[in-house]
Amino acid sequence: MYNFATNYDDYMPRVGKHILILIPGLLWSMVGLMLISIASEWLADLSLAYQVIGVSTSLISGSVITYFGFSRIAFKNIERINNYQKNKICIWAFQKWSSYLLIIFMMSLGIFLRNTTFFPRILLLIIYFSIGLALFLSSMAYYRELLHMKKEKHAES
Repeated sequence: MYNFATNYDDYMPRVGKHILILIPGLLWSMVGLMLISIASEWLADLSLAYQVIGVSTSLISGSVITYFGFSRIAFKNIERINNYQKNKICIWAFQKWSSYLLIIFMMSLGIFLRNTTFFPRILLLIIYFSIGLALFLSSMAYYRELLHMKKEKHAES
């Protein structure tokens, strides 16, 4: 008898490694730009001094988050994807399963903070802009890997 609970993997959509590299690149770029866009809307409500402080702090902290955080995650994801033995892999395997819980938590926290009145807008601006910048910059690792894969494929031809 076929047991769906133990063979659910048979029903998961599968894609090639290049698609698994492209998906997080696009997601990280789009989410990063969305967060920067939300933060940019909040700039108009601040004085010029707070705008300068907010953007400067965001650029610095976003760069730090990129270097010490998200780019390292991207490189680990890329390495894990490249180490898959199969040519077609589950479409959800572009990151570790445990990372999905972190994403749900971060999204929920972001929505909560954005909809509360007791959290200062300048801090939200810095958080959103910094994380958005870090996601966008770190997404470039995925695009570089796609170019590397394309060069390797042409070299083999």
